[in-house]
Amino acid sequence: MTLKEWGYRVLPGLKWLHGYTGQDAVADLIAGVTVGLTVLPQGLAYATLAGLEPQYGLYSAFVGGIIYAMLGSCRQVTIGPTALLALMTSRHTGLGLGSGPAYAILLCLISGVVELGMAVLKLGALVDLISLPVTVGFTSATAVIIGTSQLKGLLGLRGGSGSDFINTMRSVFGNLHQVRRGDFTLGLVSIIVLLVLRKLKDVKLNGRIRSLRAQQLVSGSIWVIATGRNALVVLVTSVLAYSTCDQMDSCPYILTGKVKSGLPNVALPKFETTILDRNGTEIPQNFEQMLSELGPSMLILPIIAVLGNVAISKAFGGAGLSPTRELVALSMSNICGAFCSSMPVTGSFSRSAVNHASGVRTPLGGCYTSVLVLLALGLLAPYFQYIPKAALSAVIISAVIFMIEFEVIRPLWRCSRRELLPGAITFVLSLAVGVEIGLLLGVGADVAFLVYRAARPVLSVSKLQTSHGINYILIRPKHSSLYFPAIEWVRSGISKALTTHGTAPVVLDCAHVHDFDFTAARGMGSLKKELAKANVPLFLMSAHKDIGVILKESTNIDFPTIDCPDDLEPILEQSETCFAPDYVLHLQVTAPLVESRLVHCGAGEPTELSKLNGKTTS
Repeated sequence: MTLKEWGYRVLPGLKWLHGYTGQDAVADLIAGVTVGLTVLPQGLAYATLAGLEPQYGLYSAFVGGIIYAMLGSCRQVTIGPTALLALMTSRHTGLGLGSGPAYAILLCLISGVVELGMAVLKLGALVDLISLPVTVGFTSATAVIIGTSQLKGLLGLRGGSGSDFINTMRSVFGNLHQVRRGDFTLGLVSIIVLLVLRKLKDVKLNGRIRSLRAQQLVSGSIWVIATGRNALVVLVTSVLAYSTCDQMDSCPYILTGKVKSGLPNVALPKFETTILDRNGTEIPQNFEQMLSELGPSMLILPIIAVLGNVAISKAFGGAGLSPTRELVALSMSNICGAFCSSMPVTGSFSRSAVNHASGVRTPLGGCYTSVLVLLALGLLAPYFQYIPKAALSAVIISAVIFMIEFEVIRPLWRCSRRELLPGAITFVLSLAVGVEIGLLLGVGADVAFLVYRAARPVLSVSKLQTSHGINYILIRPKHSSLYFPAIEWVRSGISKALTTHGTAPVVLDCAHVHDFDFTAARGMGSLKKELAKANVPLFLMSAHKDIGVILKESTNIDFPTIDCPDDLEPILEQSETCFAPDYVLHLQVTAPLVESRLVHCGAGEPTELSKLNGKTTS
C-alpha cells in the first residue's frame, strides 16, 4: 500500500481535494452558506430545547462539519445538533448550577466513545434491530414531546420546558391564565409564516412568466426565501423585538437573553460538577455519580444517533457507503466536539436535504458552514439576545410536526397489523414513561415476535398416498432453520399428526431448512428413537449435506434420507409390511394454522405424489 493510498484510507476527505476545482469551491460555498443560515437559528433553538444557554447550540454546529469533511463519505450529510438528541440531552441538564453544560458535554464525549467502539467491533448492524414501525413510533412520540415542550415558549410562560410530556402538559394547562399575548401572537404568526414559506418552494412558474431569465430569477429568489425561512423569521422578529423593546419600558416579548460571544474554550470535559437538591442544597457530583445520572442515555443516545446518521447516508449516498466509516466520522465528531463544549450531535435530515438541494459537490461544504457559524459566534452573538423565545419555539414546532408519520399507519394496517403493536407500544410508552423506556420496550416487543416465530414455526402436516396406495405423513417446516426453542413444537406437531392420522411413516421435508443447532439436533435424535419404539420410520427428504453432518455428529444416529420425491415410493414400499394402507381418503392439515382440505384419490385422479412428479395416475 502506497503512502497516498494509506492517506486516502485514513482520511477519505483527501480524495475530494484531488481535482478540486474552482467550480466545486463555489458550489460548496453556496451550499455551505445556505446550510449555515439554517443551522444558526436551529442551533440556538435546540440548545434552548436541551436546557442549555443558546451559544452551546452554535458550539455544537461547527466541529462536526470540519471532522466529517475529513472522515465522512457522503457529501450531502451535515453533522450538528438535532431536536431529538437535544430532547434526550435535556433529561440531564435541569439539576441546577453549572451542571447542565457539564452533563451535556460529558454525554457528548461518552456518545462518541460508544460510537467508536461500535465502529471497531463492527456493531453498526445493531440498528437493524430497530424496525420501521418502532422507528416511526419513536420519532412520532419525540416529535409530540418536543412540540409540547415548546408550548411554554410559544405562550410566553416562564420556567423550563423539560422533557416529560405529561408534566409539561399539566404545567401548561395549569398556567394558561398567565399567557402573554405578545409572545403568543408573535409565535403563532411565525409558525404560519414558516409553514407558508415551506410550501412556497413547491410553486411552479412554468408558463406564468414568459421571459426565461426572469423566470429563473424569480424561481431562484423563491427557493432562497423558502430555504432560509428560519433565518428570515428569526431576523425579522429580532428586529421587531429590538425596535419595540427599545421604545417601551416593558418588553412585550420574552427574549433569549445575553449570548456569550467568542469561541469556546478547548478543554477536557468536566468529570465532576455540583447540583442542587430539592431543598436548594449544593451537592458535589464525582465522575461515578455523573455516569449514574446519565444511565441508559449513554447507550440509547448513541444508537439513536447512529440510526439517524446511517439512514441519512443511505438515503443520499446509496447502498455503497460503508456504515463503519460513517460510524467513525460520527464518533470523532462527538469526541472532538466534546473538547469544544458541544452537546451530542448527529446527521440532520432537514439540513442534509437543504445541502443536497443547494448543489453541494463535496463534504467540504461543511467547512464553509463551520466558518459561518464561527463568524456568527465572534461577530453576531451580542445581537442574538434580542431573539424572542416565541420565534425559536416556532422554528422548532414547525420543523418537528413533519416528524409525525401518520401515513405509515394505513399501509401497516392493510399489510401487517401485527407490526402496529410494537410501534404503538413505543409511541404510548415514550409519551407516558420516557423515550428511552419506550424505545427499549418497543424493540423488546419486536424481538419477542421474532423469537416467537422461531419457537413456533409453521408446520404443514399432510397425510398423503403414493400411487400404489402407501400412506405417509409429510411434514414441511416453513422456516429456513430449526433452533432449540422450536424442536419441542416440531415433536409435538408430529405426535399430533400421528394421533390424528394413525400410524404411518413420517417424512420431514428439509428442502427449505438450512440450519439446525445442537439442541434441535439432539431433539431430532430423541424423536427418532421415540418413533422407532412405535415402529414409525422417520425419513429426511431433500436434506442439505450439512444438515446430515450436524445430525450425525450430534446424535450418532444415521437418519434415512431421500433426495427427491421420486425416491419416496420404493423406500416406502420396503416399509409397507409394517403399515396397512387404510386410508382411501387423505386429509391435509396445517398446524398450528389449521387448514383442512379433503381430497378423493379415486381412479384417474392425481395424487399428491403424482403432482410432485408431474404425473397422473390411471
